[in-house]
Amino acid sequence: MRTADLLRAAVRALLRHRTRSLLMLIAMAIGVAAVVTLTALGDSARGYVTSQFTSLGTELLIVSPGCSETHGAGFFVGDTTRDLTLADALALLRSPAVSRVAPLVVGTTLASSGSLQREVPLIGTTAEFLDLRRWHLAQGSFLPVGDPERAENLCVIGGKVRRELYGARPILGEWLRIADRRCRIVGVLATEGRSIGMDADQVVILPVATAQDLLDEPSLARVLVETRDRDRLPKARQDVIDILRERHQGEEDVTVVSQAAVLATFDRVLRSLTYTLAGIAGVSLAVAGILVMNVMLVSVSQRTEEIGLLKALGAPRRQILATFLAEASLLSACGAALGLIVGWGGSVLIGTLYPVLTVRPPLWAVVTAFATAVGTGILFGTLPARRAAALDPVHALARR
Repeated sequence: MRTADLLRAAVRALLRHRTRSLLMLIAMAIGVAAVVTLTALGDSARGYVTSQFTSLGTELLIVSPGCSETHGAGFFVGDTTRDLTLADALALLRSPAVSRVAPLVVGTTLASSGSLQREVPLIGTTAEFLDLRRWHLAQGSFLPVGDPERAENLCVIGGKVRRELYGARPILGEWLRIADRRCRIVGVLATEGRSIGMDADQVVILPVATAQDLLDEPSLARVLVETRDRDRLPKARQDVIDILRERHQGEEDVTVVSQAAVLATFDRVLRSLTYTLAGIAGVSLAVAGILVMNVMLVSVSQRTEEIGLLKALGAPRRQILATFLAEASLLSACGAALGLIVGWGGSVLIGTLYPVLTVRPPLWAVVTAFATAVGTGILFGTLPARRAAALDPVHALARR
């Protein structure tokens, strides 16, 4: 039997039982759509996190108080044995591999203007912070370059803070009360969106010494260190460790990680998560395959006379086997194609609802889902096909 004849026979057999064929088609489509949509979501989340870290630059070192046992994303934890001071941060500029540093003090406090007030995230830092974070100003200027240990009553605020406390009126030179201190507004940040835990729209930025006084916090939360180029990153990291060990009486009580190391850690974690989501969704393809097998077994029992007639006319075993495998393959391929369309549509919908994510199914997921669906259909269709090919023609014609 020619391939074209085999396909026509498979189509006619499937159309004779439309409801049953439709159910199998839907089951296979759901499995493929789940794989495509979930992998697209996982891959887009990985891409988003990667882009957020990359936007900070790959020449960046992050220094935090406390020595952690692990690396990668381990800088978030550690047993603090000694404060990381502003003097420590400035001492890091002794390294020839370091171009600039930005000390950070973070906290939360109340900001008010007249009768209006709101709670704001507070960042104490220096003039270098703006460029290191790749943020921009909508108007005004950033913190002035000067002595970081001098507490000046100046601040830069986010766009949302400006709208909620001042409305649309000009605010440069206005006073903002932060806790019990009045600070003059010198700039407004441009809208940058949320980036690695910081939302430029909602923060208030003060000189680091002012923030330390206001929060009564002598220790820095972090120090951002920019190297002169990426090739000097290992040298800069070792210099930072050596300088701080010298200042802390020989103790290595800080954690230093590179932005690239943090990025690589998150990339591995999110890639593994994407594969896990694909595996979980792939279980539905196995369920669909079992459904194909059960339905094909029913089809064999209902077409016993047809099989017996074919064998009585001299149809070889391989032709009977090919006939039923063609039906299973055609059904699986059509279901997989429908699943790809639905999965792609679901990805587009998610991307529309969450425009910050670039939701696009990775090519490997599309190919794997389609191949797995067709392979599953053929695999689970083999048993019914073999059973049909093994029928005795006499017994089959007698429906025994």
